[in-house]
Amino acid sequence: MTTQAASGCSATVDELPCERPAKVNSSPKIMNRPGNRTRATAQATYVNNLRTNFTNNFINRRALSGETGFAESCCKVEFVELYKSENAKRHYTDQYELSEESLILRRGFKFFIALRTNRPFDSDRDEIRIFMEFGPKPLVAKGTKAVMIAGPGETAESNNGRWDAVVTNASENDVIIEIASPPNCQIGIWRCSIATGLIENKRAVSVKKVEDDIYMLLNPWHENDLVYLSNDDERNEYVLNDVGKVWMGSYKEPKGRRWVFGQFEDVVLPCTILLLELSDLPHEDRGNPILLARAISAVVNDADEGGLVIGRWDGDYSDGTSPYAWTGSLPIMEEYMRTGEPVAYAQCWVFSALTVTICRALGLPCRTTTNYVSAHDTNSSLTVDKYFDYRGEEIVGGPDGSCHDSCWNFHVWNDVWMSRPDLPRGYGGWQIIDATPQEMSESMMRCGPASVEAVRKGQVGFLYDTPFVFSEVNADVCHFKEDPQSHWGFSRSRTNQYHVGRRIITKMVGADDDNGDSDMWDVTGFYKSAEGSREERMAVFNAVRGTDRAHALYDFPAEGQEDVFFDLVEIDKIHFGQPFDLTVNIENRSNEVRNIDAVLTSDSIFYTGVTVHRLKRAEGHFQMEPHSSQILRCQVLPEEYESKLVDHSLIKIHAIATVSQTRQTWSEEDDFPLIKPPLDIKVDGRTAVGEPCTATFSFTNPLNRPLTNCTIRLEGPGLQYPKFLKTSDVDPNGEFSYTESFHPRRPGDRKFVATFSSDQLADISGSATVTVESP
Repeated sequence: MTTQAASGCSATVDELPCERPAKVNSSPKIMNRPGNRTRATAQATYVNNLRTNFTNNFINRRALSGETGFAESCCKVEFVELYKSENAKRHYTDQYELSEESLILRRGFKFFIALRTNRPFDSDRDEIRIFMEFGPKPLVAKGTKAVMIAGPGETAESNNGRWDAVVTNASENDVIIEIASPPNCQIGIWRCSIATGLIENKRAVSVKKVEDDIYMLLNPWHENDLVYLSNDDERNEYVLNDVGKVWMGSYKEPKGRRWVFGQFEDVVLPCTILLLELSDLPHEDRGNPILLARAISAVVNDADEGGLVIGRWDGDYSDGTSPYAWTGSLPIMEEYMRTGEPVAYAQCWVFSALTVTICRALGLPCRTTTNYVSAHDTNSSLTVDKYFDYRGEEIVGGPDGSCHDSCWNFHVWNDVWMSRPDLPRGYGGWQIIDATPQEMSESMMRCGPASVEAVRKGQVGFLYDTPFVFSEVNADVCHFKEDPQSHWGFSRSRTNQYHVGRRIITKMVGADDDNGDSDMWDVTGFYKSAEGSREERMAVFNAVRGTDRAHALYDFPAEGQEDVFFDLVEIDKIHFGQPFDLTVNIENRSNEVRNIDAVLTSDSIFYTGVTVHRLKRAEGHFQMEPHSSQILRCQVLPEEYESKLVDHSLIKIHAIATVSQTRQTWSEEDDFPLIKPPLDIKVDGRTAVGEPCTATFSFTNPLNRPLTNCTIRLEGPGLQYPKFLKTSDVDPNGEFSYTESFHPRRPGDRKFVATFSSDQLADISGSATVTVESP
């Protein structure tokens, strides 16, 4: 069966406008004016609709009283059964908590409904029309409205993107109808109504509205959906997994942190639909995953349309919640739905985790991806430029105050899976979107989807925002030092080992590690070729050719004489409370004496690379004999850094040196996080649905001072709703321990996730797997 035009069914009272008709002036002179002709046409339309309305009311009243020639035998729908549980299992949506009260479907799959009628259905005499409507102004021409005549048949078939319905069984007063939705229909809440009448009369005399919400989702199980993902393990990971990890730390020590995505929780789907209503995406375009993903990257942040969360990076979260205190998406969405206001606060990993929740809730395969040493190129030059004065201090904003390029210690974005029919063949698959508000894209704070393959090849001309993403993973970092002998006041110093896009990490499919990071997957090779390889340089130059501002910066002058070798020793792992050393190895490889000026500094930084506090600075001038070696070392003690650390306890070390005889300049930098103790979680006793259980959260304070203003946040899908608690102070080098009681709600393997914070030490986190038995 095929979709029929909407004009075949007369309007009912609920479909007509209700405003009072305007008074019409019949003066010919006035009526001949164009504006009044328009008003007259509108008036005529209104009168015709009003007449139809009165006629329908009359016929319906007569039908109910049995005073027409045909109504007494007309079939009327008294009740509609949506088979919510059965359809949910067929559509892989039975994990949604709302599936018990709403029909949750995946587009392209067939579903069943049943009608209870006032008398047995007769296919030779009775007609059933099913209306599916989407958005505030549903129209057949825009694909937001479908009208189906449900006749007898074996199975419904969606052909050419059209809805279809057939009556598969009619027994006494029960009618079973199978409906097929197209695999490209719009995503969101659809409304259903059912009209019945007699075939020979061609007029509906009874309309039954289905009051329940009908959610339509993307379908990665359907090969004709653009988000089709053929591998079961990948679908389980990127669509159905409701607890995962977001990687932070540094490229030398990536640290995965648990996050409860919770896409099946009761508040998530309504919140997601509400956010889409705030976007600028027209309802008729909400079947296109390319545009959906772009809209999601905008509405997660509050920059333009009052979206979900507010970003903040200055370390002051006193009027909200610190980004590192969240354990999952659910408490953020609950607060948003309660208050109707954007929630404070978020940073990139929170934006990314929320994006996973929304995408997976809608059926769009999604993962968090962390790029270590992520460039933020503010002037589309494909380079990150930093300037230093003659003392080795960074000049914020550069010589003219307009250069604000930066390298984030790490940056977390999202990859979503889809075909890209708008790009040449071969550029589908993983696409990068980024909800962290960094740069405007088409007048809004959003980014992507940018094809991962386009980024790898340097194809910066492809939609969307590919040049910005390419810079994040492959920009060149250029250091410039103040130089009075240079014609423009600065000379470029070479950076040896501080490459952008040092490592790109996501969670491994099917792997799960509560106590470590064996579930980490290094996917750098998918985004860029090996650093310094011919393929990597070709991608850079390919991108440079497509970016006007990059031409001059990549046409560097030849290097001067460089016969002194410098090496800043990278710091791999320092535990909180331990001292660390800044070390530079220097070798004079020339046959002459060399005079060297050197500066070593260490600073606490935000993960965005912004300097917060100076920890220590050392400088010196010394002479090196030919073919000699020397080690510069500066030690930083715990008491010199403990009170000056900020989010993530990140420290940047920087070294800069100049050789007097040759004017050789060199600079290098490195950053690393201090390692914090894990939060241990132990669950005691048998865990079964509805039975009381206890979980204990503990860790050892690594500091020689007390921890004050202590709080703990915890949650677990199917175990414990999000909870925030204040706890007692922790003694110097003492043990923290807290026990929570809970009653599991759903069986299976469940995750407990918790974070501890205090004024002196924050972002102590942990997770544990709990196997819940059926009652």
